[in-house]
Amino acid sequence: MSAYEALAGVYDELTRDVGYERRADYLEKLFRRSRIPVRTVLDLACGTGEMTAILTRRGYELIAVDASPDMLAQAREKAASLEGEPPVFLNQSMPELDLYGTVDAAVCCLDSLNYLTNPRDVRRTFRRLRLFVAPGGLLVFDVNSPAKLAALDGQVFLDEREDVYCVWRTEYSRSRRICTYWMDVFTRRPDGGWDRGEEEHRQRAYSAQELCAWLEEAGFTGVRVYGDCRMSAPREDEQRLYFSAIRGK
Repeated sequence: MSAYEALAGVYDELTRDVGYERRADYLEKLFRRSRIPVRTVLDLACGTGEMTAILTRRGYELIAVDASPDMLAQAREKAASLEGEPPVFLNQSMPELDLYGTVDAAVCCLDSLNYLTNPRDVRRTFRRLRLFVAPGGLLVFDVNSPAKLAALDGQVFLDEREDVYCVWRTEYSRSRRICTYWMDVFTRRPDGGWDRGEEEHRQRAYSAQELCAWLEEAGFTGVRVYGDCRMSAPREDEQRLYFSAIRGK
């Protein structure tokens, strides 16, 4: 089963506690760091399009990109009822990003970059982003910290809703810096029975130093690292790191 085939239809139900509106508020704070007015925004690895929908409702023009057709289908359905400029949806992987023009800002939310387990793909993604963020525009993304991924080793988690039941276990390889998630997703059918889906996901731990160096290598300037939804530097035990950078000329 392809990644997110089982999760796409229940992803929003399982992530109700993410706090998208609060994270959108934080993105807008960072947008003010841009050296140009932010009107057009790229939502890279948009998933089911929740952030795309919020930013569209706030008056931005969105281009939403994701590698999963199943997640994009959910995002398109969600966008059908939106007022304002309809988002443009593209089925692309992050390292193969290819837009028709530039955007004023690009965001990549909820540790999507960790899913690029080959460092070459991260560096290529930054180079592609530099092509499509306008000079002076802003790039914002967040990652799961190395400390968080390492602490997940050997853990078992349960997410339970009325019609969805998800069990996932994790294993972290310190030599490879890869965290593997094995998920069993159960969804209730109209007849009261249950369907089961299985998925495997992998994330790689990247240090702030690595990511900052690769951003500068790709041509971004003014790179800053923040704690989770804070305008201050991350704590030693920070679980999620935010990065912002200006596209150089």
